[in-house]
Amino acid sequence: MTTASTTSTTAADVPLRAERSLGARLAARAAGGAMRIFLVLVGLFWLMPTIGLLLSSLRGSDDIAATGWWKVFTAPSQLTFDNYSRLLDNPTITHSLLSTVMITVPATVLVVVIGSLAGYAFAWLEFPGRDWWFLVVVGLLVVPVQVALVPVSKLFGAVGIFETTFGVVIFHTAFGLPFAIFLLRNFFAEIPRELLEAARLDGAGEIRLFTRVVMPLGGPAIASLGIFQFLWVWNDMLVALIFADSDSPPITVALQQQVRQFGNNIDVLAPGAFVSMVIPLAVFFAFQRQFVSGVMAGAVK
Repeated sequence: MTTASTTSTTAADVPLRAERSLGARLAARAAGGAMRIFLVLVGLFWLMPTIGLLLSSLRGSDDIAATGWWKVFTAPSQLTFDNYSRLLDNPTITHSLLSTVMITVPATVLVVVIGSLAGYAFAWLEFPGRDWWFLVVVGLLVVPVQVALVPVSKLFGAVGIFETTFGVVIFHTAFGLPFAIFLLRNFFAEIPRELLEAARLDGAGEIRLFTRVVMPLGGPAIASLGIFQFLWVWNDMLVALIFADSDSPPITVALQQQVRQFGNNIDVLAPGAFVSMVIPLAVFFAFQRQFVSGVMAGAVK
């Protein structure tokens, strides 16, 4: 009788469990759908200024002065590419884009290369005072850029590189290296020692070990560093405003000069700002897979 009673109770509980399981699944799907909707709304709210900038860059100056950018949804005939045509015909803007590339690319490459070599040295090479030198590098992370503007300006003026592209590249490289060394040293230190010892037993020297083993394994971290450095240098205006050549300023300074000369000339500023934003976005999306891999690897470690 006990067995029959147990069997009967178990059989009776099956529909209840199935019903509860179905209810739990429906509740989970509803919660997931609500979360997705919330995240989409947050994303749209975060993108609102960018969307407004894009639509403003596609409107004429009269339309911009008369109504807001949202008017294009009811009057799409306002959209035009005349602003971009005039912008690209402006030699100041086109030359400033070239100057920005000439500053950003070398500053990013130098930081990645030197930071990778120094990070490997601090992680796996033995030399006197290694830990103390690494503490100095960590201490440099807290030095603000503003503190160095006056002494570095005097130094650059003494050696003849003030208001030159080379001087801006050197400044960005110097202030990007502490973070690069700190990030890559911690990432390289997580590589299994057995893997490096096996490569050494196979006859690999330090240079070959660095290029054939450490660099491929550190690809995600190096890509993340490159993205951060590229975005920081490309969007910088303070250092460029002080150290760059006034005859060939980067895009941020060129747009600031447009504000100073023409006031609220939004039909020039909007397309210029959007063009200057497109290139960093393209770089980010081109390396986003490596960036996410680097972030996830750092989170797991």
